[in-house]
Amino acid sequence: MMKNFVSPILALIALVPSMTAQQQQPPLPGVPVQMVVTVEARHGSDVPTINREDVMVYEGRDRDRVADWVPLQGSKAGLELFILIDEAANTTGLGSQLGDLRKFINAQPSTTAIGVGYMRNGTVAAAQNPTNDHAQAAKALRLPLGDPGASASPYFSLVDLIKRWPQTPVRREILLLSDGIDRYYGSGPSDPYVDDAIAKAQQAGIIVFSIYTPGAGHFGHSFWRINWGQNYLSQLSDETGGESYYFGSGAPVSYGPYLDDLTAKLSRQYLLTFAAKPENKAGMRQVKLRTEVPNAELVAADRVYVPAGK
Repeated sequence: MMKNFVSPILALIALVPSMTAQQQQPPLPGVPVQMVVTVEARHGSDVPTINREDVMVYEGRDRDRVADWVPLQGSKAGLELFILIDEAANTTGLGSQLGDLRKFINAQPSTTAIGVGYMRNGTVAAAQNPTNDHAQAAKALRLPLGDPGASASPYFSLVDLIKRWPQTPVRREILLLSDGIDRYYGSGPSDPYVDDAIAKAQQAGIIVFSIYTPGAGHFGHSFWRINWGQNYLSQLSDETGGESYYFGSGAPVSYGPYLDDLTAKLSRQYLLTFAAKPENKAGMRQVKLRTEVPNAELVAADRVYVPAGK
């Protein structure tokens, strides 16, 4: 179980756009929904500027009205980022990357609170609750146990964290370090525990980034298991609006390029508010985001939780 998780429980605060009388619009003809969106360049590193009027949201063929598009910068830059490390990870592969992880933690802006947790037996032990003291968070990093029997399923642990992580008025995101192999369920084209972790993250509005790191034991050098593990990590990150990083079937020479890319993505995020179609029951809805701005791509979860319409 997670230890000493003491972040305050706060209500999720909706951001209300400030408008002049000339800018005011009639009330949204639907249910207000929020989601975090990352803006990326389709080619190169020159990321275009995206304004509210450039964003289009669709439920099927129906286009929803966009109410607000707030850059998560300055006074709105608050972030809680949890780094989760799989205790089943190979100590040799991950041990050489701790320096890059510490550098990444210390390079984050003061508005980012960082937590560190270790995944074992389907739960998360918090070595450090989210804190804005980055030096303290960096000190919480250690080698994993390197025990393949320590991980029932990394997706059980992910769900455990999501359930125990209090909502806050700032965005919540995860960096998951694992081989992605589900030692409880096995491998195949569909894993119900991966699907459940994705659904829980989407409902909570949590984006999951992942870095593949080889596991310990026999599964750690089974190409078949590694292939499915990487597929699961990619599916998890893609469907929650994040990014999955891996370098073949071995450990990357350095996490540095991955962590630099993650830092850049975190600085190009927006809070989107749109009006979903009202329905009698609350539930998950599939949405698609589009923009006609050249060389721009809007990356977000492909499903979002919509409260029941009034």
